[in-house]
Amino acid sequence: MAGPLKLGMVGGGQGAFIGAVHRMAARLDGHWTIVAGALASTPERALASAQELGLAADRSYADFTAMAAAEAAREDGIDAVSIVTPNHVHFPAAKAFLEAGIPVICDKPLTGNGADARALADVASRTGTAFVLTHNYTGYPMVRQAREMIERGDLGELRLVHVEYVQDWLSEDVESEGVKQAAWRTDPARSGAGGAIGDIGSHAFNLVSFTTQKQVERLSAQLHSFVDGRRLDDNAHVMLDYSGGTKGVLLATQVAPGYENELRLRVSGTKGSIEWNQSSANMLRFAALGEMPQIITRGGAGAGEMAAAASRIPGGHPEGYLEAFATLYSEAATLIRGGSAPLLPTVQDGVDGVRFIEACVASSKEDGAWRTL
Repeated sequence: MAGPLKLGMVGGGQGAFIGAVHRMAARLDGHWTIVAGALASTPERALASAQELGLAADRSYADFTAMAAAEAAREDGIDAVSIVTPNHVHFPAAKAFLEAGIPVICDKPLTGNGADARALADVASRTGTAFVLTHNYTGYPMVRQAREMIERGDLGELRLVHVEYVQDWLSEDVESEGVKQAAWRTDPARSGAGGAIGDIGSHAFNLVSFTTQKQVERLSAQLHSFVDGRRLDDNAHVMLDYSGGTKGVLLATQVAPGYENELRLRVSGTKGSIEWNQSSANMLRFAALGEMPQIITRGGAGAGEMAAAASRIPGGHPEGYLEAFATLYSEAATLIRGGSAPLLPTVQDGVDGVRFIEACVASSKEDGAWRTL
């Protein structure tokens, strides 16, 4: 596979935020070029979106089923597809491409429900086709630094995990005002059973799983819909019991004015604590028990091999959201070319995420009753 790999995209057409993010991330390190797409839900909008991106007319498809069949049959067919649709389309689109033998790079959550998530994992296993889930926050260098330090035992036995993802953009009923991103995220038919818990809570859940490599054994959740008439939760409080006796608290809210994308992780053990905040993503606070806290910076003294491997420029120059996203696309290219990419989120991470969402919804319906995962 000399030169850039060929990428197709399902969804992500005109007016779609996350599609543009995926395209920028895919191109950043030069591993991908976008050549095909089923970019919208109508043929007219799909073609108009393809023309804006400079795609050839014969590689703009009316639907993902036609795209999967046609691209699998071409000698110059795509090397992978990126699925960036609302959640309810993830399962049928990913299934179509996996069964056509085309690797899949899929936005989270994996699917809208647990049955589809398990079925998709079975398809990926049966076909042996590569599958990557874009939990992009795992690509931040200092998130990987946190994982390396925890894995090395710098924190000792883990006791406490606090993770929060706080936003304000759904503080009002913007879905009724025609805001596209709000409309589908608050629609159970397109989003699934979870609102904030699925949209951003799943990211917070995965961030803990990635850094600590611990499994949730049971949880107790309370989900709330503060905005009148909203059909899905816009706020979530979750208590988590992890393997080995570690206790966790997860907060996910989209109704906290003044907070744009406040993603924060704290992990404490018998020997020390770490703290990472997306607002200062190039820094990781480490405090050893009884010692003065220190700040480890991306590219600076104390940063380890995992952080270095996910960095592009010297320390002191900030890297951020797009670069973290691009790390996943670069590692996906490595995987598809036959190399190893052990830190990439997998289809099983997606299954775990959907199980988490559904357990939170079920627990909340029972007034916070503990649910096992």
